Formats: sequence, structure tokens, C-alpha cells
Amino acid sequence: MADHEIVAEHDEDAAHLASLGYSYDTTFKREMSFWGNVSLGFTYLSPIAGVYSMFAISLGQAGPPMAWALVIALVGQFFVALVFGEVVSNYPVAGGVYPWSRRLWGRKWAWMNGWIYVVALVGTIAAVAYGAAPFVASVFGGVLDAGGTVLVALGTLVIATVLNFMGTRVLSLAATVGLIAELIGSVVIGGYLLLFGRQHDWSVLFDNQGIGDDAAGGYLGAFAAAALIGMFAYYGFEANGDVAEEIRNPSSRVPKAMRMTLYIGGFAANLLVFSLVLAVPDFAAVASGEVADPIGELLHQAFGPIFPLVMLVIVVAFISCITSLQAAASRLVYSMARDGFLPGSKALAKFNERRHVPHNALLTAGLFPAAVVALSLLLEDALTAMVGFGTVGIYVGFGMVVLAALRARILGWQPAGKFRLGAWAYPVNIIALVWGAVAVVNILWPRPTGGGWAEDYLLIMTSIAVVAVGWIYMLASKAYNRGEAPAGDASGPIRVPAAR
Repeated sequence: MADHEIVAEHDEDAAHLASLGYSYDTTFKREMSFWGNVSLGFTYLSPIAGVYSMFAISLGQAGPPMAWALVIALVGQFFVALVFGEVVSNYPVAGGVYPWSRRLWGRKWAWMNGWIYVVALVGTIAAVAYGAAPFVASVFGGVLDAGGTVLVALGTLVIATVLNFMGTRVLSLAATVGLIAELIGSVVIGGYLLLFGRQHDWSVLFDNQGIGDDAAGGYLGAFAAAALIGMFAYYGFEANGDVAEEIRNPSSRVPKAMRMTLYIGGFAANLLVFSLVLAVPDFAAVASGEVADPIGELLHQAFGPIFPLVMLVIVVAFISCITSLQAAASRLVYSMARDGFLPGSKALAKFNERRHVPHNALLTAGLFPAAVVALSLLLEDALTAMVGFGTVGIYVGFGMVVLAALRARILGWQPAGKFRLGAWAYPVNIIALVWGAVAVVNILWPRPTGGGWAEDYLLIMTSIAVVAVGWIYMLASKAYNRGEAPAGDASGPIRVPAAR
């Protein structure tokens, strides 16, 4: 791109940001490329982290047909991505769901969405860090106890934080390396298993092998439980919009990056899951728990002497995923702090002038997940609760944006970004809303765990507690009234905070 074109884009981006109430001066630098933005969303989505964490559980619940859950979830999330693309094109501001909710609906809605999403990201970062530890141990041929798992998880958080502190350019590079590792870990492994490790005919994908027939609600109930693997696999595309102030021409490029993230991520995740299902020799052994780690066994058999190298590639993918998650969380915290919405907003909105990153927000996005991981040594249920809320909170956050967009349309919102849905706006928006509601209900649905009613309803109780704490704090502190950033102006006049 010629220098004058870059200058013209910079001027246009700065003018758009100014029209939304923010100045572009010494904060973020637009150093992220289009493919860096795609890589950020892809590594946040992380097919490896999602699939490897859930594969054995889902296969054991519903048998081979559980693979189709990833296709269903991909279609549903694509509708959500289309709505997000139109919204971010109109409001290309750092922070994602919080500023979008603020402009589409208002201050209270934005506060609650921001709060829910921050807590969800803390849980998700902790979960991925904790999940990375066994793969790190596999590189060295070891097995970790609880203490060792926590130490390794904390180490991955330190690495991710250091990478984020080095600035947008390094973040973009780290995400690109993660994309390559993910593709090796999913496409290469998946392709190899399809060509040389397949144990079954394709028809097995339509035969549950008797697995799940005795589940509560019959096989449909079993498949719904197994379908969580798909729901866990396809969020991350919103991270493309979290860094909208760090990419040139975000109104056009970020919506395209969101769709590209799902195209590549969907292909990689589906290839990996379908190839793994076809390569598992004994489904009954997985369902009974006799084979607790079918992926590990398959990779050992397939790659033998180079197994540690394969595990290293997977570790790189996990660390890249943590880095992208932390970047998204820090931009959300910064965005809320910049608008004065958080306790300690002045400190959390500060920037490292040399690296052009919100350093205090980054520390927050590292320390809180680290605390959750460390707390697991004392309260195992605390980690379980936070990890569980990580997924449902993200889907609730998505749904709040989708609902806000539909409400704004009904009230007269006319999107003015470079990506618009046009005549498809209402159908896409409604389908995205219905899909999100179904996903949230399915994730929250209490299923027998064998640990009693408290464990069965832990996720519901955690979700109610998180929402209640956020709501009470918001009302008690009047946090939603702080700052002067515009709110609720998508479909009408800008609403300013009432005098206090």
C-alpha cells in the first residue's frame, strides 16, 4: 500500500473515531494487519483448545454423531458474526461487546454486558491456562499433580502477559504463529488421520453405537449434552472487534476478519473432530471411561517418536490462545475504564507510552485468572464454577449485543458502516438471537453429575450470583452514570449522564 493511501486511511480512521467521541492521539497504534486480526480471532477461537478439551466427554455421551454438533454450532455462530460485523462496522471502537451495547441500548445494559463478559473472560483464560498444563507435561514425558498443574498454568499466563506487553505488532506476530501452530495441529493431524488412521466407514457418523440411549431425555438429551463441544468451539470472532482501534480501516476489515475467522476455524475444527471420530478404534471404551484420553492414544500411535514435537505444537497453540484471550480482556477493561465505568478507572485506562498498550488493564487480565488458577488448590469447585461460567457468560454477552441490535433496528437504527446486512438484517438478527437463546439454555441445563444437586446446579447458581453482584454494584455505585461517552444514540439522540 502506498504511503499516501496509508495516510488517507489514518485520517479517515481518526475522523470516524472522533465522530464516536474518542480522540486518536497517543493511545493505540494501528499496527495490526488484516491477517494478524484474523489470526487473533482464530487463536482465541482455538479449535485445538476447544476440541481437545471436550472430545472424550462428548464422544462418551453421544457416540460418533456428536461430530455434527460442530456443524450446527458453526452455522448458528455465523449468523451472530454477521450481526457483530454490521455493529463493529458502525462502531469500530476498542472493547467489543461493551461499547457496542452502550451505543445500541444504553449505559445500564452496557455495564451489565461488560461486567458479565469480563468475568467470563477471566474464567476462560484460567480454563485454557489450566488445560494447557497436561500438554506441557507431555512434551517432557511427565505427569503433573495438582500443584504442578497450577505452576505450569501460571507460567503460561506469565508468557502470554509478556507477549501482550510488547505491543500490537508482537501481539499480531504471536497470533500469526499461533494460527500456523493451530493449522498444523488440526489440519495436518486431521488430514493424516483421515488418510492413514481411519478405522471406520463414514456411515459410523450416523450410528451412535448404542451410546446415549439410556441418558435422561433419551438420545436427544445425550446429543444436547455432547453438543457443548460445538458451542465451546466457535467464539473468538468478537476478539477481531476488541482491537478495532489497532487495525487500519476497521469498518471494512474487521467484519471481513470475523467471517474469515469462522471460515478457517470452522474448517479446522470440523476436520479435526471428524477425523478423530473415524480414527477411534473402540467407542465403547471411551464411553465407559476405560480410555480416558483417546486423543493422546491416537497421537501416540500415529506419530510415535515425534509425539513430543506434536505436543509442543499444541502447547504453542494453547499459549497463543491465552495471549489472544488476554488481549481481548484487556481491551474490554480498558474500554470500560476509559469511559469511567470501573473502580480505579483512571489507573486502568493508563497506557504504556512506549508500547502503546493499556498496561494496567493487561496486568488485571493476567492477575485475576492467575488468582482463579491458584485458588483451585484450595477450592476445586471455584475453578469449576468459573470455567463453566466462562462459556455461558460469553454466550450471554453475545446475546445481549444481538438483542440490543434488534431493539435498535425496531426503534429506527440505520447502520452506516461499510458492512451492512441490508434487506437481510431482520432475518439474520432474529436467527442469531434464537440460536443464542438455545445455546444458553443448553449450556445452563442441569445434568446429572453424580455429585448431588449442588454440583448439578452449580453453573446456574454461579450465573445468578455473577449477574446479581454486577447488578447490585451497578445500582449501589451508580457506575453506569460515570463518564461522558455517548450512549443509546444508535436509534435516537445521544443520552448524556444525569447530573449527580
